[in-house]
Amino acid sequence: MIRKIITLVGTIGILVGGIALVMVMGSLRPNLERQAPEIAPPTVFYTTAETQSVTLDVGAQGEVRPRTDISLTAQVAGQIVSTSETFVNGGAFEKGETLIKIEDAPYRATAAAARARLAQEEAEASLARKDYDDLGRDEDPTELALRVPQLAQAQAEYKAAQLDVERTSIRAPFPGRVRERIAGVGQFVSPGAQLGRIFSTDVAEIRFPLTDTDLTKLGLPIDFVATEDNPGPPVELTAFVAGKQHNWTGRIARADGSIDAATRQVFVIAVVDDPYGEGADNGMPLIMGLFVDATIRGKPFNDAIVLPRSALYGRDAVYVIAEDGSLDRRQVNIVSTDKDTITVSGGISAGERIAISPLRGADDGDKVTPTDPDEIVPSSDGDLTANAAGATSNGGDK
Repeated sequence: MIRKIITLVGTIGILVGGIALVMVMGSLRPNLERQAPEIAPPTVFYTTAETQSVTLDVGAQGEVRPRTDISLTAQVAGQIVSTSETFVNGGAFEKGETLIKIEDAPYRATAAAARARLAQEEAEASLARKDYDDLGRDEDPTELALRVPQLAQAQAEYKAAQLDVERTSIRAPFPGRVRERIAGVGQFVSPGAQLGRIFSTDVAEIRFPLTDTDLTKLGLPIDFVATEDNPGPPVELTAFVAGKQHNWTGRIARADGSIDAATRQVFVIAVVDDPYGEGADNGMPLIMGLFVDATIRGKPFNDAIVLPRSALYGRDAVYVIAEDGSLDRRQVNIVSTDKDTITVSGGISAGERIAISPLRGADDGDKVTPTDPDEIVPSSDGDLTANAAGATSNGGDK
């Protein structure tokens, strides 16, 4: 029993001594102050803004159409006695060419009778004047006494008869082609009967839909009409015909002057002069109904700045990195965007550093570590340097 007591007392002594030793060693350890870790500003890639002259072309598509497309109709009744060899589907004709001839014998007879009546009235009017002068009266004679109304009626009837004779020959009002032939030789037609459809080939027109941004690129007002001083921007037209690409040159002549209610776009009209002649591409005419791609030459912007698309935040903002590394959000005027770049005019100046890294929750005044991506050099194993890695890890969504 005494032995157990002695063992217990020894164990307690060892524990007490150990605790005392730990307390003495703790008192000898230096007292260190706790400090918050310093967080370095995120590394952000930037590009330096440079002004340049940029011409912003606009792409569009449209269908080639004639400026004039009309139906030929008869103005007098009669039998068709002849037609021009060109009055066939697809036939080409010149201005003033007689396309259809209607029998004119009845109209010539009517014109001859009207001419005879006119001659008679002229004679009677001359005789009435002579008779009145022979009477020696001082007052002026009335028009009825001199047969003036009768003479005017005879003249009008003769002119109408002559006009009917002329209308038996249906002539082309412009150079063009026959879209559809409806009437032929031997057919009797009445006034107003449709004889065929023709279209002009002196000018071809192509109607293109454009957005408000496209109009800005071209520098065109919504009510644009070409003049001698401002003939409109040139247009390059392209299409594949028989497996070969062909090109034609035109110009924007006018705009519709209104916004389409369905698409909210504005239509502009390009014209090509003499598309079947001098306007053809090495003999290939710009045929009606052809679907073409167009490149419309835009106006030059002399002080434009082209930036990577990653520089754009929101709809129209970029971040400028100041000399002290703080961010400055700027509103810019975007004149063009594409898959990889944006073109701006105004809002930033040449020489300023523009952030091109994604920034999560960035705001004015936030500090960053600007890094030129051109200065990042890959290591021997292909990895980027520490700065590049920092830029990747600290980046975020826009």
